[in-house]
Amino acid sequence: MKYKHTGITARDWRTLAQFYQDVFACVPVPPERDLSGDWLSRGSGVTDAQFRGMHLRLPGHGPNGPTLEIYQYTHSEPHPAPAANREGYTHIAFEVDDVELTMATALSHGGRKVGEIASAEVPGVGLLTFVYLADPEGNIIELQSWR
Repeated sequence: MKYKHTGITARDWRTLAQFYQDVFACVPVPPERDLSGDWLSRGSGVTDAQFRGMHLRLPGHGPNGPTLEIYQYTHSEPHPAPAANREGYTHIAFEVDDVELTMATALSHGGRKVGEIASAEVPGVGLLTFVYLADPEGNIIELQSWR
């Protein structure tokens, strides 16, 4: 068994995919997808499912590592406002060299602040510096750096 991908349903898949490429150096994994059919509706539980999008290879795992799947359904449900304490999946995390610089880059590419940069010593692990922010569509991202 191995971890394969994390999926994000987007309002604008091309813009969101570009954000992850520009800010986190994610790499497109061709081909772009334009999928529909009874098989997709049955498997997803979405009536008349149809979506377009692509996979992006996440950084730090090589050419066969996990991907971020960004799809835009023809008909989608609205996304609630981001909240770190909402039940269910809350965020994806990237370990970065410089939290402040990466946050500034994300904000300049349409990201939004959720929290403030904070640091704390985690006993037995090291000094953690982290912050939560949201991508342009409100999905929460954690930036973290360990020293």
